[in-house]
Amino acid sequence: MSEYKVYITRKNSEDRLKEYDINEICTDSKSNDRISVDTREKFQKILGFGGAITESSAYVLEKYKDKNKILKDYFDEKDGLGYNFTRVHINSCDFSLDNYSYVDENDESLNSFSLDNAEKYVLPILREVKDIRNEDLSILASPWSPPKYMKTNDDMNNGGKIKDNYKELWAKYYVRYIEEMEKKGFNIWGVTVQNEPAAIQVWDSCEYTAEEERDFIKYFLGPEFEKSNLNDKKIIIWDHNRDLVYDRAKVVLDDKEANQYVWGTGIHWYVSEEFENSSKVHNDYPDKHLIFTEGCQEGGVHIGSWKTGERYGRNIIGDLNNYVEAWIDWNIVLDETGGPNHVGNLCDSPIIIENNSNVIYNSSFYYIAHFSKFIKKDSIRVLSKSDIDKVHCLACINNGVATVVIMNENEEDKTVNLNIDGEEISIKVTKNSIYTIIK
Repeated sequence: MSEYKVYITRKNSEDRLKEYDINEICTDSKSNDRISVDTREKFQKILGFGGAITESSAYVLEKYKDKNKILKDYFDEKDGLGYNFTRVHINSCDFSLDNYSYVDENDESLNSFSLDNAEKYVLPILREVKDIRNEDLSILASPWSPPKYMKTNDDMNNGGKIKDNYKELWAKYYVRYIEEMEKKGFNIWGVTVQNEPAAIQVWDSCEYTAEEERDFIKYFLGPEFEKSNLNDKKIIIWDHNRDLVYDRAKVVLDDKEANQYVWGTGIHWYVSEEFENSSKVHNDYPDKHLIFTEGCQEGGVHIGSWKTGERYGRNIIGDLNNYVEAWIDWNIVLDETGGPNHVGNLCDSPIIIENNSNVIYNSSFYYIAHFSKFIKKDSIRVLSKSDIDKVHCLACINNGVATVVIMNENEEDKTVNLNIDGEEISIKVTKNSIYTIIK
């Protein structure tokens, strides 16, 4: 038998990424339940994993005595989750302490542009992360809302649209942001056009129809990037839920002029787990890319919940099995309320810091780790199939090493015949567990 390494996290036990000898999980029992892996059939390259550094996350971290340890738990390549992506917000978002933009009200020239608000909390944390990563950090930046004077509702919150006469200035705003971040030592990997453009939120938000997003890219954002020699920066469309991703992407990508500026499409997990919609986008536009840009457990904190971790595991497997190349979680850290959030939209995060002192690692932290610690940048997804209800699998290879993640969402143990390139072993996969098997 080949050499295997096995790491397990399971409910109702102390096992959190615990390493086991393969013989400890092998069984002589036979089963018709099968998982098969064929490393000869290859798909997309994996770019990596990450989490968002919002103002709220940065604020909570700055109040904690050992923030560097938590950042290493996420971003350290050897001892942490190995995150190599992060997402930041352009202007404020709901997970900010208040509404703000980077310019003075009614500034028609952007001469007042300043990242002072970002310097309060976000950028100091981002510097620490960059040091931990030894510069190997891909930063995705997303706007939630333009400054209120550029919008039809004169409000950064509650939806509204960008005024026609401000579309050019708003496109220049992205460029200015990228340039000012560069001056501070931060290389922006890419931008999304708009966070959740189909939603009218009570927090920072801005509406775009698919046609409006297409035309903004075609006539304003794309040309401004080109004029400013920013063609290496990725422009990502949609940045919203999977349910409408194909229809939204089609409108933009069927337009040749807009298409030339677009690197790929971003998705969120709210509303839908229609993972196959990402494959539809890939199949029709195989030269474009897909990344997951946001997901979190809504409704405040869920300390002790195992369902949260299982939601993460199910979604990461479903997304990567449908051509998603990078997977970025939402807030890396929140406080015991699931905030702060300036409109009370409280959520969960993989790490919660209670009362600035007690650190809680939720099940989601460990479920993410089963992917991000082992499926390294530039790994290639390969064919994997499970014929077992609520037992999900994902397989990748890197430098000839196969990594297989198996997640049992059932309330009962399963005996699984695992076949990797013709070598078959029978293993016991315990209930409510996730295994990473390296061969």
